[in-house]
Amino acid sequence: MRGPHNIWRLIRTGATLERTGAMIVVLDAFRAPRSLRIAARTLGWPFKWLGYKGDPALPPATRAIQALGPAYIKFGQVLSTRPDVVGDELATQLRVLQDRLPPFPRDVALETVRRELEIDPNEVFEEFSEPVAAASIAQVHHARLRDSGKEVAIKVLRPGIERAFRRDVDAFYLAARLVNLLAPSARRLRPLEVIRHFDGVVKGELDLRLETSASAEFAANTAEDAGFRVPEIHWFLSSRRVMTLEWADGISASDIAAIDAAGHDRKALGERVLRLFLSHALRDGFFHADMHQGNLKVARNGDIIALDFGIMGRLDEYTRRVYAEILFGFIRKDYRRVAEVHFEAGYVPADQDIDEFARALRAVGEPIFGMDATRISMGRLLNYLFEVTERFGMPTRTELILLQRTMVVVEGVSRSLYPQINIWEVAQPIVEEYIRENIGPKALFRDMARTLRVLARFGPKLPKMAEDTLIWSAVEREEERAMSLFSHPVVVGAVSSLVTTIVIGAVFLI
Repeated sequence: MRGPHNIWRLIRTGATLERTGAMIVVLDAFRAPRSLRIAARTLGWPFKWLGYKGDPALPPATRAIQALGPAYIKFGQVLSTRPDVVGDELATQLRVLQDRLPPFPRDVALETVRRELEIDPNEVFEEFSEPVAAASIAQVHHARLRDSGKEVAIKVLRPGIERAFRRDVDAFYLAARLVNLLAPSARRLRPLEVIRHFDGVVKGELDLRLETSASAEFAANTAEDAGFRVPEIHWFLSSRRVMTLEWADGISASDIAAIDAAGHDRKALGERVLRLFLSHALRDGFFHADMHQGNLKVARNGDIIALDFGIMGRLDEYTRRVYAEILFGFIRKDYRRVAEVHFEAGYVPADQDIDEFARALRAVGEPIFGMDATRISMGRLLNYLFEVTERFGMPTRTELILLQRTMVVVEGVSRSLYPQINIWEVAQPIVEEYIRENIGPKALFRDMARTLRVLARFGPKLPKMAEDTLIWSAVEREEERAMSLFSHPVVVGAVSSLVTTIVIGAVFLI
């Protein structure tokens, strides 16, 4: 969808940023060089009157992004997970972005369900409500199945949302290329990589089959977690544009008064939220990466119910072990070991001074551990840690940035439920258990057994592979013998004489 409309969209974006006062905020957050500032103000200031006004009650950046529409709202939410790109202050502002938008008609949703699922909604659903929630990408309806009487939530994509997002994402790519062209010094922010990351996230959210799959995987991983529940998926009532799952009846985690009125133990809830998140990240390597109060409910029996699985985080097993050792080293104040883990994992280049790095880590850890227990934050620790590792040449690792951002959000949820929570006290048993199970002799034998299982799968092929290897070795030896023969002085002399004779004969013939 490349074309002049992308330039027009960027002009409208710049005008909105100028009109809402967000232009300076954004340029400062990105530490934009002078050339980029001039280009941005040129796109914005003369056309300021074309910009959207937005809600004056909101902070400038939030006001501009919400005024620009769904793609910009989602982009802002994704950027809030990248404080390494936009800075801590702007990332904090972007975390409060709300994507509540006017709903589209119920009849349109029913027609989407009819077309996507190839069913008659009136035959399948006994009830189908007006929208109960409307966001930037989809809206949710409450319904009841006619055959079983079960209550379900039906998520339906907005009409034309794919085309709208594609148009704006193309404009984002153009903006990223302009940044690379006009401000070479800003390439450190890797604007094209950021847009590609956003593009991938959006493509995942625009195909509800992927969210359905993520929900099912998350449910399978956490099935044995006491006091935690993921709504059941109805696969045969789900498709690319429609997702149907069990209706989650409960109190929003943000409604503290209602939680108190229901008699729930907020201390236990706060500790459980944190403990569950760490278990999911370390044990499973698959965690809810948008675990704010709006996506958590407290059921009548006290269970925590997770919702909205559009943004999930994944850590491979090696990264989990490294992350656990880093946390464990900080818990024990063993900064030398934390430094060694970074070097062993290749996070910090080998040419750096490990003792100097360990001293820098001590400067990160000691002030935090000197705080009152209720103010200690693993999210803040990871944030400071990334600042230090960047100074020592560690490249940005998107999966760890996402983990750090989610850790901050989860800590916020835990502290909203129980302000006196001791983060380290809750985290230590989880980290220690993971260390016991995954680092040491027990883990070594498990890794060896896993390696043997992989080799065993090749058992039937091993004789043929060995035979092929021997044949190739024999062929290579013959080739080497032939080459050595041709390189012998006698052979070289004979060949040279023959070539000389042929050339002289050809000359005489001519």
